[in-house]
Amino acid sequence: MSVYLIVGNNMKMNIEKAYNNWADQYDTNENKTRDLDSKATIQTLNKYDFSKVVELGCGTGKNTTYLLTKAKEVIGLDFSQEMLNKAKGKFVNKRVTFLKADLTREWKINNSYANLITCSLVLEHIKNLDFIFSEASKKLKKNGCFFISELHPFKQYSGSKAQYDTDKGTRELETYVHHISEYLTIAHNNGFKLIELNEWFDEVIENEIPRLISFVFQK
Repeated sequence: MSVYLIVGNNMKMNIEKAYNNWADQYDTNENKTRDLDSKATIQTLNKYDFSKVVELGCGTGKNTTYLLTKAKEVIGLDFSQEMLNKAKGKFVNKRVTFLKADLTREWKINNSYANLITCSLVLEHIKNLDFIFSEASKKLKKNGCFFISELHPFKQYSGSKAQYDTDKGTRELETYVHHISEYLTIAHNNGFKLIELNEWFDEVIENEIPRLISFVFQK
């Protein structure tokens, strides 16, 4: 996956290394996007029943705790080993499994395994959404749901992107902009129907740009 972290003039760092470096502070630094995503995830998924979940880009397990309050099994996938190490340190629970995985390649999960797949703050780092929706369709049971929560493209148009602070300054991650029409078209082409779309704001202020957008698609 050819995505990089910009670290200075003509200097690049592989995004996997970037997230490994971010892992120690990911749960504790100020991060409005992370916090709003947790809110969006809980408020949206509270309305649905699910027992087997695949969590794409599980990171440090920030949403895994909530998913385990409803699910019998959760499989968390992430390509950052240090993020996964943080997640594994939080849970002593046989109902959750964390696996290192490149989401742009075949997911090593049985077909028709899950009745919910979640994907939070991941797709801005992935160029080819068609592959993600194709794999999600394979891994979901019939009528299963695919929940997506991402930085709103309007926010991206204004210049926002994933970033974190270090002792050497703020590091920005190179990202892709996916338009709302792109999500809807690719989902439809892979056999999904849209059942819910929401926009999430930091505060209710007139003319504010939404920070996040979320979708629930059904297979």
